[in-house]
Amino acid sequence: MIRLLRPLCRGTTYTRLLHLWVPMLVVSVWALIDDTTLWVPAAVLVPIGFVPAVRTGEGVQARLLLTPGHEDSAFSVAPSANWRDRLRTVVWLQVRMLLGALTTGVCVWLPILAVELVRQALGHRVDDIPLLRDAAPHWAYVLLAPLPLLALYGSVVALGALATAGARALLGPSAAERLSVLEERTEQLLERNRIARELHDSIGHALTVAVVQAGAARAANSAEFTDRALTAIEETGRAALEDLERVLGVLRESERPAGSRPTLADAGRLLESARASGAEVDAEVAGPLETLPGHVSREGYRMLQEALTNVLRHAGAVPARVRILVADGALTLDVRNPLPDASVAPGRGGGLRGIRERAALLGGRAHTGPDDAGDWAVRVELPRG
Repeated sequence: MIRLLRPLCRGTTYTRLLHLWVPMLVVSVWALIDDTTLWVPAAVLVPIGFVPAVRTGEGVQARLLLTPGHEDSAFSVAPSANWRDRLRTVVWLQVRMLLGALTTGVCVWLPILAVELVRQALGHRVDDIPLLRDAAPHWAYVLLAPLPLLALYGSVVALGALATAGARALLGPSAAERLSVLEERTEQLLERNRIARELHDSIGHALTVAVVQAGAARAANSAEFTDRALTAIEETGRAALEDLERVLGVLRESERPAGSRPTLADAGRLLESARASGAEVDAEVAGPLETLPGHVSREGYRMLQEALTNVLRHAGAVPARVRILVADGALTLDVRNPLPDASVAPGRGGGLRGIRERAALLGGRAHTGPDDAGDWAVRVELPRG
């Protein structure tokens, strides 16, 4: 019983009732002009429904009144983009007008019927209602008085639910809008993953350099080497702070351009940082890096950063060979270093997985693991875009 009466305590029941009454305001005004042609307002709604902006207004009303308090994406708030959307809007306006007329009828006549039943029970004759016109007054009619009120309650709840279902069917997003929403969500997920990789690569590289430099300075026990190590830690930390500010800027400003992120043109900074950490880096850069598309160059920089971080973290101050080649419209990155422990398994760690994911997203491929010569190799091949 409590479950059946629960809609009485919900604001949604009354906002839906208001939504159904709104079209009747126009009908009421027209009735003052000519009560013999009440079909005219419904006819006027047909050309109005073809106006693209009307769909936006109906969608906003549906969100605010049919599902208040909920961000219901089932109602589109975009203007009509094609004739199919316009026709659906026209049909919805007619359905809303019909449901509004039914709601107004039950909200007027059912309470009147309840009152007349009470009057009939009190001994008054009722001549305005055909069902009671020939009935003799009797006290038992008071027992029937609650029935019209229960019917009113059920009708209001049912018509509100019917209006909501009809709005979802007729004002719902078109196929193009659903595809646009799906693409937007996909872009958001990709952006989140990219930000996570940015933070991992940049901050992880800086911390690795700082740890390696601090350990080397303590082992060297040399004031000159310690000074160089502190300088390298300072420069690496400053670069990491700049990268962090760029990544946080993406979170603060969704429209911030990606062009401010470092590219392979800044690869020298990574190589010098690795050398300052004690690694013997033999670097070779061939081909016009400036001809690479921005997204390829930016992702290539992050993959090179992660590969060098991997060398410092797991191999330490060992010789490393870095090859950056741009040829035939493709980018090739190759980073190799001796394996300090032959038992190291290829492909472990979030950084190496991030390299493979970046390469796959760009339509390229990446190999990480021991090569035939016994070195650890990170090789990435990316199309030009």
